[in-house]
Amino acid sequence: MTLVDDCLYFDTAIMILIQREKDAGSRCVISMDSNSTSIYDPRNPGHVKTFTFDLAYWSHSGFLKDENGMLISAGSNSYAGQREVFRDLGQGVLQSAWQGYNATLLAYGQTGSGKSYSMIGYGANRGLVPSVCEELCKAIQSQEKNRQYQITFSMLEIYNEQIIDLLSKTRKPGGLKIREDQQQGFYVDGLKLVPCDNYAQIERLMDQGNKMRTTATTTMNASSSRSHMVITIQFKQIFLDEAITKQSVINLVDLAGSERQKSSGSEKDRLKEGTRVNLSLTTLGNVISALAEVATGKKVLHIPYRDSVLTKLLQSALGGNSRTIMIAALSPADICYEETLSTLRYAERAKKIRNKAVVNASPTKKLIRELKAENNKLLSRMAELGSAGRAISDEAQLQLLAESEGWPRSTQMTWEAQLEEARQEWEQQYSAMTQASVPHTHKNQNTQNWTSMCNISCYFKLSDSPTEIIYFSILAQERWMMEKFPYLLNINEDPQLSWVLKHFIQDGTCDVGQSASNAIILRGLGILDKHATFTNADGRVTLVPRDKCKVVVNGVTITGETELQHSDRVILGSNSAYLYVGPPAQRTEEDLSRYDYDFFQSELAAAEGFGMDKLGTVSGGQDRADPSVLAVFHDYIKLMPLVEEVNQMSQELRKDLKFELKVKNLALSDSRGHDLQKEITVKVTHETTQQVWVWSKAKFINRKFLMEELYQRFLEGENPAVNQDSDPFWDPVEAVHVGSAHVWLQALAYRMRLEERAELLNSEGLEEAVVLINLFPCFSDGRLFGEDEMIIDPLELLEGRVDFQIHIAECLGVKWLRGAVGRGIQIGYRVYDLPRCLYTKPVWESINPKIEETVHFSALKASYEFLNYLQKNALIVDLWGLQEGCMEMDSSLDGLLLTAEGTVVIDNPKDLTASHAGLDAAMEVPELYRKLLQMEQETELLRELNRALREENALLKDKLKKWDVGHREKKKSESPTKVIKVMKQSESSRDAEETCSHRTSCDAELAKALKTFYQNMSVVRQQFLQLKHSRPSVSPFIAIV
Repeated sequence: MTLVDDCLYFDTAIMILIQREKDAGSRCVISMDSNSTSIYDPRNPGHVKTFTFDLAYWSHSGFLKDENGMLISAGSNSYAGQREVFRDLGQGVLQSAWQGYNATLLAYGQTGSGKSYSMIGYGANRGLVPSVCEELCKAIQSQEKNRQYQITFSMLEIYNEQIIDLLSKTRKPGGLKIREDQQQGFYVDGLKLVPCDNYAQIERLMDQGNKMRTTATTTMNASSSRSHMVITIQFKQIFLDEAITKQSVINLVDLAGSERQKSSGSEKDRLKEGTRVNLSLTTLGNVISALAEVATGKKVLHIPYRDSVLTKLLQSALGGNSRTIMIAALSPADICYEETLSTLRYAERAKKIRNKAVVNASPTKKLIRELKAENNKLLSRMAELGSAGRAISDEAQLQLLAESEGWPRSTQMTWEAQLEEARQEWEQQYSAMTQASVPHTHKNQNTQNWTSMCNISCYFKLSDSPTEIIYFSILAQERWMMEKFPYLLNINEDPQLSWVLKHFIQDGTCDVGQSASNAIILRGLGILDKHATFTNADGRVTLVPRDKCKVVVNGVTITGETELQHSDRVILGSNSAYLYVGPPAQRTEEDLSRYDYDFFQSELAAAEGFGMDKLGTVSGGQDRADPSVLAVFHDYIKLMPLVEEVNQMSQELRKDLKFELKVKNLALSDSRGHDLQKEITVKVTHETTQQVWVWSKAKFINRKFLMEELYQRFLEGENPAVNQDSDPFWDPVEAVHVGSAHVWLQALAYRMRLEERAELLNSEGLEEAVVLINLFPCFSDGRLFGEDEMIIDPLELLEGRVDFQIHIAECLGVKWLRGAVGRGIQIGYRVYDLPRCLYTKPVWESINPKIEETVHFSALKASYEFLNYLQKNALIVDLWGLQEGCMEMDSSLDGLLLTAEGTVVIDNPKDLTASHAGLDAAMEVPELYRKLLQMEQETELLRELNRALREENALLKDKLKKWDVGHREKKKSESPTKVIKVMKQSESSRDAEETCSHRTSCDAELAKALKTFYQNMSVVRQQFLQLKHSRPSVSPFIAIV
């Protein structure tokens, strides 16, 4: 395959549904035809969007696993595996490198879409990165001898705009810095470049980098899905006969998950999107958009390469001297429709970019002359500084030399010396690992057998390369220990970083913690110096936590000695998760891959009593689980470890705050009794003052990243104290939503009074208080209607004036007011199309506060919609908790339309467009949807009218039929005498009067019955809602899948 020189080559890859998407009953919304990719809207299947790219790969279905674990086509020509992707893309990268072009391969897409799988792979299904590296090394070994090849390998991670060298033993505070050189462009100062001459070296470097990345995510509490990994291979070809050098830089980039975090700005967070964790990905999108506009001929004044670390490093790859391929990984699940569509649009913009790649070839002698000239310039500068009387130390001279040249230190040494230095460093690491890994209780008797076994193993692999022998010796040693000892396997949120670390539990006792004297050294939140002790004796392994140290086994916190069983799940500290693999005698054929990160978190949630049964996963009487509810469950288990980490940071930083997850609207419904959409919130409680805040998911995630920055400074020895306005743990005191009640308005449609004693329920359906509220139909002057003014048909009110009063008498047994001193309450509600909620005046510190507030409402010309609203909707009454120092809600009628009598106008056509679409300003819907909703309501009302007219028509037909039959029978009978006729007429007149009197009496009785019926119906509805959300307790472990 040949890459076009002046364009950004693009392909899309569609991955299989992941487990959580299968659990949600997700359906595929993607289809592919040749190089075209189509996506349909699951809410509107007829709405299809089609995108065309250079290549498109289908890996959603049509595959099976061979005996080696490799995924291959099951006979379908549509399935594309890792081999096909490497053939089309990897070979193109290698071809560009051999020709002397720079080459870049980027993987973009949301977390779980298959980016890392495409780049790194899993198990036997190796991705592009290892395949490219191996093929490059193979090709080098088979080339002509009159050429010299040099490969240097580097591996870094960008997280929160900090660069972490994944091949370095030490981590520099604040990360590595980016410098700029006139010839090199942007480069990372101090990044370790390791020379390699075979694939075994590159493989062990990638393994080392993954272990470093796994350790870093635990130590820094960082999410790997929010970090970028960049592998750079500098490939140099020196043609000895022609005195020409070709240089190629290969960048292999696994970008962070592209899922769009809801802006914390929309959540009214006082702190801006202060974290820098999303900056690089956002800037990358801005750069691609700007370059796409340039490619279409538009004038762009500025391309923001310098706005982030990632775009600085990728400047040449994106709009300069590089042949670039971008993979857009897609999730086919319907619940990921918005993110997948966003990725496709992103890819469509990127494919417009045009690069200008050139061959990086230069005469070798010229290169040497340039280096010498640069050195002479440096010496002259140093001499000038010396003549100016400024003393320069030797160390400063060396630093100045390195900065001035801007070249890696490797240019000061011969290639052979660099390889030798790398080999010696690895041998030292190997020696240290061997001494640490051989069981100390049997070191003397096992060392000889172990060494013999290693040597035999290595001899059959690659006996002519010292580095390869060392690498495979370590692999053989690890396999030997796995067959002899029980061990812990790390479990990470990123599947690529799971099973990377193995901690062996040797015979005897084995301490775990941060102290260097421990047999197993762990870093991470909540891990103390001496955290726990494992004991391996007589084929049994027990675990004992130290005092006040958190240890969880199979979702349950343990406090004493616990015997471990094979495949037990162990969590140490806040979130250091491990799968326990027992001694060989205890192991079974069970597939341990089922114990992934989601399994651990689901088990923890179940132990806390939170499972699918609590949310109610089936909707509409269907067998398929409600995807929105399942999304809430997955959000919950995803945020659980983050909340645990934040609680630990709060404790160590002495913030005295407790964070806990809550499900908003878990047991609440809207004004028609339908379940409200559930979402995850975080309740924050100050453990001393008992002040409470409620944060949205987006706000919590933003704050969590800011807390990480503060905590990292604390770990590095800096003073973590910040001013209050910049403290991510602090927020101004605010009013808190405590509970809601439903008061059905149907009585008002019949001009009947309603005196309601409604329970105010919190999100979980538990009673927080009882509110006494009255609904009074009335005249325009405020006089209340009596029973005589009651009507039977609400349509009698159509186009007429409707007045009523809402009277809130008192609130009883308010639990919020018992929780702490300095608390108060306000009650709020919103009627029909009012532009805002109405609130009562605040009441402080009274457990049974008297409210006694009345508001008069007037619909000057009652519409169909308003009458329908009265018959089918409830008034949502919200209880708000006030705290000392918080801002009270406006209890005035300012901004509302009032009549001359001072009553509040509702059902106002002018305000209908702005507010009728929803009873909450935060839930406004588009204009088109509002009109559709209005039409549906009108249609429903017309259907009811039609039904009533049909019933009346049938009744009249029946009466007419009976009259017709009676009339015919009367004709057949003989004419009676005149006296009898007079008597009958008199009787008929008397019967008519009795019938009329009886009808009046029936109407009165019917009115009374209707009044009683609707009053009882209001109570029944309220009880039904409570019963609906009161589910029997279920064992939490039922939720485990």
